[in-house]
Amino acid sequence: MGTKGRSRMRHPRDKLLIERGRTMRNAPTEAEHKLWQALRHRGVAGAKFSRQIAVGPFIADFVCREARLIVELDGGHHVTSDDASRDRKLGALGYRVLRFTNREFFTNGSGVLETIAAHLVASVPPPGPLPAGEGEQEGTVRPRYSSLR
Repeated sequence: MGTKGRSRMRHPRDKLLIERGRTMRNAPTEAEHKLWQALRHRGVAGAKFSRQIAVGPFIADFVCREARLIVELDGGHHVTSDDASRDRKLGALGYRVLRFTNREFFTNGSGVLETIAAHLVASVPPPGPLPAGEGEQEGTVRPRYSSLR
């Protein structure tokens, strides 16, 4: 190995999490599949989501790394005290967690998507103004397209 960088040795638990995430991506629940159809390809507020990704010691259902937002869909098997502990640990890693039940998603899918969009918009700062171009004076409007020659 060169001096520029070392290969990162993965902890055996990392490999297990990656494999578990891969398995979960290949067998989503109906609710996960439908939510993924809405989130993929920057479908909500232009945010890029990944699904079934390892975050710390957990597999998160949907993650927007840019906004540091995790969206979880919970079926009837989730224990809320475990979820609260998990959410605190993910919060300590810098993530906010939005948690919805499958039933909530199926009965109010548009409301769930609106909530996700609102959190995304609130978490991403608006872009700053572009710097003035070289040789241009501030306030000068440059044509958007040059004429075809």
